[in-house]
Amino acid sequence: MIIIMEPEATHEQIDTVLERIQEIGLNVQINKGSEQVVLGLIGDTRHIQDVAFQRYKGVAKTVRISNTYKLTSREFHPQDTVVDVDGVKIGDGSFVTMAGPCSIEGLDQIRETARMAKAGGAKILRGGAYKPRTSPYAFQGLEEEGLRYIRQAADEFDMKVITEVMDVEHIEVVAKYADILQIGARNMQNFKLLAAVGKTGKPIGLKRGISGTIDEWLNAAEYIAVSEKSPVIFIERGIRTYETATRNTFDLSAVPLIKKLSHFPIIVDPSHGTGVWDLVTPMARAGVAAGADGLIVEIHPDPEKAWSDGPQSLNEKNYLKMMKEVNVMTEAMKKINELKGDK
Repeated sequence: MIIIMEPEATHEQIDTVLERIQEIGLNVQINKGSEQVVLGLIGDTRHIQDVAFQRYKGVAKTVRISNTYKLTSREFHPQDTVVDVDGVKIGDGSFVTMAGPCSIEGLDQIRETARMAKAGGAKILRGGAYKPRTSPYAFQGLEEEGLRYIRQAADEFDMKVITEVMDVEHIEVVAKYADILQIGARNMQNFKLLAAVGKTGKPIGLKRGISGTIDEWLNAAEYIAVSEKSPVIFIERGIRTYETATRNTFDLSAVPLIKKLSHFPIIVDPSHGTGVWDLVTPMARAGVAAGADGLIVEIHPDPEKAWSDGPQSLNEKNYLKMMKEVNVMTEAMKKINELKGDK
């Protein structure tokens, strides 16, 4: 349930409602919008009659949220949430690019990739130190050594870091080096991990599961949001279908859907979404057109020699070309959004 206060509700009236919520044993999240204060009741509200709160002075109305995700829902939080990554803002109307290799292979490799990423305008450096791989014989990552390398490279080029955390026992060490903690597709419904990363206070990049529905994805985000500490960044990375021509089926309809249903920002991952390097650029353009708040893409100094995901990684030439096209699309989208505002 949410309680929407009148625009002119006083502090005393709001405090009276808050006291009553606490008396009946519920937690509350306060959302202060530009016009009204919205109170989100957290807990079992089935026994509470709506009229009980509608009688309080300053209450405009009460609304029962029928879906199972509440704090993630735009019903509770109508305005967009802007995720501030130590000065880099995601969801404020700008378009943020995250770029880097699938795996951190060494200091020289990640430094060179950081240089490339920065040259194309990326503000956040991506790279895996702990790698969940389908085969137990595939490269599993450099672990903390890799984290030190990516942090050093990012600091040298004034960039932020996003990297994956695979399990609860690695949270502390990954959080030590990363600015954004990424939850991979295989862990979208690892609820213990989601709840734990939500307590770190770090922004969480939540990738969509390989076969995850929109509803399941939103509920996964709720596990993070319930801590009220870590904001979520949705990452659309394609889903598994019967199509075999691409690694995954890149579901760009998820972008406007998530923006309609949730207040958290969403970025797109055309590298994993397609698995084919020459499809990455057109799908990156399409992601911008769909309304995404940013892009995460795999790049490598020499994709043919990459230890993982070489076929979907862009070299410097193709990455810089893609970024020029993305920039053209972002400018076009600004004009489209201006037209929307005139209606």
